[in-house]
Amino acid sequence: MFSAPIPGQSLTSEVKNSAWENPPEMSAPEDAVMWHITRLNNPKKFKSIFELLELGLDVVTLTEGLLRTAVAEGRHSIDVSLIIAPIIHELIVGRAKAVGIDFNEGLEEENEEDQKDLDYRIESAKADKIIKGMEKTGEINLSSLKDTEKEIADPEMPVEETEEEPKGLMLRRTA
Repeated sequence: MFSAPIPGQSLTSEVKNSAWENPPEMSAPEDAVMWHITRLNNPKKFKSIFELLELGLDVVTLTEGLLRTAVAEGRHSIDVSLIIAPIIHELIVGRAKAVGIDFNEGLEEENEEDQKDLDYRIESAKADKIIKGMEKTGEINLSSLKDTEKEIADPEMPVEETEEEPKGLMLRRTA
């Protein structure tokens, strides 16, 4: 019922009792990378990693877990983890590709959807411009497609070329 710690209880235990409260074993990123590579060269470790990837765990989460565990064990600092994370990530991705495992890298996939939507809107705006020009003149004019990218935000609204007066806190008016 009352499982919360008593105020000041953390001050009653020995200082530097936990691994992460002490200086890390390795302070150089090169040493930490070699330690992780040596550790991951164990076939049992990679078999476990491949099983987790097949179950749907993404590589980013797996890499963060491996590095977080090393920090908790006092092997290296969080700063070193941030430096070596891309290397460990690529090591896992390379081995998974070599084995032929279908895996999720865990990188932003929403950007792909956003890019597809953006590409569709650009192509739609180009087609609308061609159709409007064809209705007016009866001919297909492709030279007007240069400014189509300006209409990406809303292809229905016409592009207005207005020159705005510069604004800003440090702007000085001249003349």
